[in-house]
Amino acid sequence: MKSTVLKYGSYGLIVGFIVFILHLTLGIKNLEYSTNEILGYISIFLSLSFIFFGIKHYRDRVNNGVVSIGKAIKIGLLISMLVGLGIAIADFIYTKFIDPSFFSNYEQALIDQGKKDEIIKMTSASAAVFMFILVTVIGFIISLLSSLILQRKH
Repeated sequence: MKSTVLKYGSYGLIVGFIVFILHLTLGIKNLEYSTNEILGYISIFLSLSFIFFGIKHYRDRVNNGVVSIGKAIKIGLLISMLVGLGIAIADFIYTKFIDPSFFSNYEQALIDQGKKDEIIKMTSASAAVFMFILVTVIGFIISLLSSLILQRKH
């Protein structure tokens, strides 16, 4: 199970980093915040798609065609935690070093749109923790759905 989690978690991390780097190089600063948010969720879902493939690999190649719901959820949750850690680190690096004015610029954009009541004070560290939790929760949901699809008992 460990090798499956590391393998598919690494695939998710690599895809997440590739999308992140493409996002940076293709003009992240020129896009609306809402567009960046959508692109961010797409990169999360692309990275977390490896949960399904990791569970399927474990069932078919490691565990003789059998996987319980509990084991599948555990595999998926561990993969999502690896992906979440990678996305949290990338988010921290971006908001701390690449664009340290991100939060103040985002707050100003909300004020300009008349959404002052939606402002939540964030730091690079709190945003990274939030992203880790968000990715892990989304990963749990994907793990649950994948486990229901892929479960097979003897």
